[in-house]
Amino acid sequence: MSSDIPQPGSNAAANVDSVRIEDEMEQSYIDYAMSVIAGRALPDVRDGLKPVHRRILYAMHEEGVTSGSGHRKSSSVVGDTMGDYHPHGDSAIYDALARLAQDFSMRAPLVDGQGNFGSVDGDPPAAMRYTEARMSSIAEKLLSDIEKDTVDFTPNYDDRLEEPDVLPSAFPNLLVNGSSGIAVGMSTNVPPHNLGEVIDATIHLIENPDCTVEDLMEHVKGPDFPTGAEIVGREAIHSAYTTGRGRVRMRASYEIEEMGNRERIVITELPYQQNKAKLVEHIAELVNDGTLDGVSDLRDESDRDGIRIVVELKRGALTDVVENQLLEHCLEKTFGVINLALVDGEPQVLDLKELISHYLKHRREVVRRRSQHDLDEAEERAHILSGRLTALENADDVVELIREADDRDGAKSALREVYEFSERQADHIVRMQLGSLTALEAEEIETEYENVESEIDRLETILASDAELDRVITDELRAVQDEYADDRRTRIVEDYGTVTHEDLIPDEEVVVVMTENDYIKRMPAGQFDPQGRGGKGIIGTKLKDGDRVSAVFRANTHDYLLTFTNQGYVYRLKVYEVPEMGRTARGKSAINLVDLDDGEAITAVVATDDLTDEECLTMVTRDGYVKRTCASEFENIHSGGLIATRLEDGDELVDVAVTDDDGDLLIGTQRGMAIRFPKEEAREMGRSARGVNGVDLQGDDAVAGVVTATDDADLLTVTENGYGKRTPMSEYSTQSRYGKGLKDIKTNERNGRVTAIESATADDDLVAMSDTGQIMRTPVGDISTVGRNTMGVTIMALEDGDGIACIDVLET
Repeated sequence: MSSDIPQPGSNAAANVDSVRIEDEMEQSYIDYAMSVIAGRALPDVRDGLKPVHRRILYAMHEEGVTSGSGHRKSSSVVGDTMGDYHPHGDSAIYDALARLAQDFSMRAPLVDGQGNFGSVDGDPPAAMRYTEARMSSIAEKLLSDIEKDTVDFTPNYDDRLEEPDVLPSAFPNLLVNGSSGIAVGMSTNVPPHNLGEVIDATIHLIENPDCTVEDLMEHVKGPDFPTGAEIVGREAIHSAYTTGRGRVRMRASYEIEEMGNRERIVITELPYQQNKAKLVEHIAELVNDGTLDGVSDLRDESDRDGIRIVVELKRGALTDVVENQLLEHCLEKTFGVINLALVDGEPQVLDLKELISHYLKHRREVVRRRSQHDLDEAEERAHILSGRLTALENADDVVELIREADDRDGAKSALREVYEFSERQADHIVRMQLGSLTALEAEEIETEYENVESEIDRLETILASDAELDRVITDELRAVQDEYADDRRTRIVEDYGTVTHEDLIPDEEVVVVMTENDYIKRMPAGQFDPQGRGGKGIIGTKLKDGDRVSAVFRANTHDYLLTFTNQGYVYRLKVYEVPEMGRTARGKSAINLVDLDDGEAITAVVATDDLTDEECLTMVTRDGYVKRTCASEFENIHSGGLIATRLEDGDELVDVAVTDDDGDLLIGTQRGMAIRFPKEEAREMGRSARGVNGVDLQGDDAVAGVVTATDDADLLTVTENGYGKRTPMSEYSTQSRYGKGLKDIKTNERNGRVTAIESATADDDLVAMSDTGQIMRTPVGDISTVGRNTMGVTIMALEDGDGIACIDVLET
C-alpha cells in the first residue's frame, strides 16, 4: 500500500480546507481573467506592445537579429521566443511575428520580413520554416538603451533568464502602430497614426502641459491607416480623442477613368483591414443579383505596386449611380475606436491627451534612469582617469615604487599610501602598460578626462532639471521624426450626409412605357416634341412579335409610384430604377421592379410624393364598382405588393384617381357614357373591400376610367381608333351614383370604343401611345372644345390594325 495514501487514524483531514465552490470558482475566474487582460490581450500604454510582441522583439535583440544583421529563419525566432520567454503555442507566436512584418497592418512595421507574410487578400503567411525575419530599424528604437537600467526586469517563466516588463520606447508606439485585442469582458481597438503627427503632438504636450485634446488635434489630424483610403467626417475622430471611443467611417479611394464612350471606376486604396479578394467577390455578387446595375466587367489588376480594382461600366450607364451603389454596399467600413490600454497593470479607456501623457511619464522615467546610469559610469571613468593623470605626473616615482614592491598587492598598498589612490585607482595603475606612459597617451587621457567631466556636468544638469530632461526627450523625438516620418496616407474628407440614389439622379420628367410581356423602360419626356393633332407620332418602343403596349405614364425620376394592376394589386415602383433607354429599344424585364403574374397588367399609376393622409385613392372596376380608400393605407408596401381592392370573379381594376375635398367623381365608360356624382356617395373603405356600384352599365359596356370633376377643367376623352374630344366638366350635371349617366362621345365604327378619360386643361400636353409602340405628344389646347354627344376630332393617325393603347397627361 502506498505511503502517500492517508491511513486510518491519521490527521490528514486536518490539512484540508473547506471552501464554498462558488467562492473558489469566482476567485479562479478572476485570476484567469486578469491573466488574460494583463498577460495576453491588452497592450501596455507605455510601449504599445502586448507581451507576445514584446518578447519577440526582445528575443531578437538578445540573439542579435537586428536590422544590420542577416535575416534569420522565422522558426528560429519563434523557437527562441517560445523557449526563453513565451511558453505558449508556436502558431500564436508566429501569427504575432507575421503581423509585425505586414506593411498593410502596421503603420511602422517592427519586423523586416523576407518571404510570404500574408496579403490583403486574406492569404495566410507561409509556414515559418519558409520565411525569414529580422528587426526593422525603427523597432530598435523601442529597445534602445534597454541595457542601461532604463526599465525593470522580471524573471522569465522558468527563472533562468530575465525579461523586460516594458521596452524603453523612443517613440509613442501605441498610437503609431495601434493595437487590437479581445480580453475577458473588454476589448481594445487603437487605430494607427502618422509618426510625424504623433511626435508633433507629444512635443506640444511637453511644451504646453495644460493644453487640451483639441489643441493636440491640431497636430494629430486623425488615424493614418497603412492602406491609405479616406476617413469620412471629423465628428467620430473628435469623439474618439475626447472620450476614448468613436466609430470612424472609412472609405475606399477610387477614380473615374474615361475609356472611349464609356467610363470605369478604378479602386486604388482600400479601407484598413478590408479583404481585397472578398471585396471583389462581393461586387460580383451585387452585379449578379441585380443590386449593382450598369457594370459590364470587373477585374483585379493589383500588383506589388498597389491596389487596382477595375469596375467597367456599360455604355450609357450612370456613373454617379454605380459609384453611389458601390459606396453604399461595399466601399465603406467602420472602425470602432476603443483606446483601452494597461496603465500600471490596470485596463483604462484613455483620451488622446492621456495616451500621450502616460507615454511621456514613461519616457521621462527612462531618460532619468538612463542618465543616472550614464552618470554613474562617467563618474567611475573620471575617477579612474584622475588616478591615471596623477600617475602620469609622477611617472618615474610610480614606476620605481612598483619595481620595489614585492608583489602586486604590495605595489597597490604603496601607491594608496603615497598618492592616496583608491582601491580601484591603484588596481588600474598597477595593471597599466608601460606604453601608456608616453606623452601622446597622456594627452589623450587628459582630453578624455575633460570630455568625461563635461559629460558629468551635462548628466547632472539633466537629472537636476525637468526642463533639461524634457529638452533631451524632445531632441530624441525629433531625431526619430527626421529619420522615419513620412507623409499622411489617409485623407480626411467632410461628411456631407448620406447621399441617396435620388440625389445623384437628374431631376427630370420622363415617360415610362410597359408592355404586356412585362418589358419596361423610361425615356426623357423632352425627347418627344409636341406635334399638331392628327399626326402619326414617332416610334416609342420596339416590340417583340405578339407583344403590345399595356401602359404609358409620365413621372419624375425622383418619384415613388404606386402601380395598380388589373387584378387589384398595388406595387411600389422607384422611377430612377427603371432603366433609361432609347425610343427604339424594347426595354428590360420588369421582374426585378414589379413582380407581375401572368395576365397581370398595370392599369393605373399614382405618385406618392404629394399624397397626404387627408387624400383618398378612388378605384373603379370594369364592371362599375367604385370605392375610396385613405392614402395612409398604402404607406408600407412590401416587394410582393398589397391587395388594393377585392374583385368579383371576372372583374378587373380599371383606373385610380387621387381625390380630396374638392370636386365630384366622374366615371366614363367604353360606350361613351359618363356619370358625375358627389364623392361622398362612394364612402371610404378599407383595401380589402369591393366598393359600391358607381354606374349602371348597359349591355356589353364597361368602365374606361375615373377622374375628379371640377368646373375649372375639361374632360378629355380618347377612343381606340385615335379620335377624341375636350368638353367642359360643367356640361356634366351632378346626379346620384349608379345611374346610366349622360352621353359623352359617340362610339360608332369610326371612333371605336373609349380607351381612356383624363381631366385636363388647355395648357397641358396629351401623350398617346398605340398598341404597336407609336407615341405622340400633342398640346391639349389643339384639341377643340366641343359639347357632349359629339364625334370628336382626329387625335392620332393610326395604321390599319393599330389602336390607342393608353394615354396620359403632362402638366407643362
